[in-house]
Amino acid sequence: MKKQITLESICALIIILFLYASISKYIAFKTFESDMHKQPFPLWISGSLIVFLPPIEIFIAVSLAFNKTRLIGLYASFVLMLLFTTYTAAILLNFFPHRPCGCGGVIRSLTWRLHLTLNTFFTLLSLSGIYLQRKQKTDTTTSIPTSYKAA
Repeated sequence: MKKQITLESICALIIILFLYASISKYIAFKTFESDMHKQPFPLWISGSLIVFLPPIEIFIAVSLAFNKTRLIGLYASFVLMLLFTTYTAAILLNFFPHRPCGCGGVIRSLTWRLHLTLNTFFTLLSLSGIYLQRKQKTDTTTSIPTSYKAA
């Protein structure tokens, strides 16, 4: 029961993060678009991120809300957060000539070190969720039905 509550809490936190991030990007879309064009990526990557990143974040949040799609959402969350974390680490290691932030809402006001901390936390949270979800599926498929248990 504790594992289920932990898993539900992990998913809830990730859902809140991704819904907040995507909605704040849509609310301040011009700012998000401008920030993405300042990224140290080729223009086609920035353009693709503008179009696809908010819907991907929403997809992840929705997939985490349902047990049937939760594992897909956790893997997608882990991959996206790992990419964000890697990018943030590259920024802090001065791999790029400038440090634009394409985040939405209050997240954009964080320092790069706090970005790294937040991203690392949610990357590890996603990984923990994957572990718990896979363990839960393994436990339910290998458990003996109650009708077969010895009295």
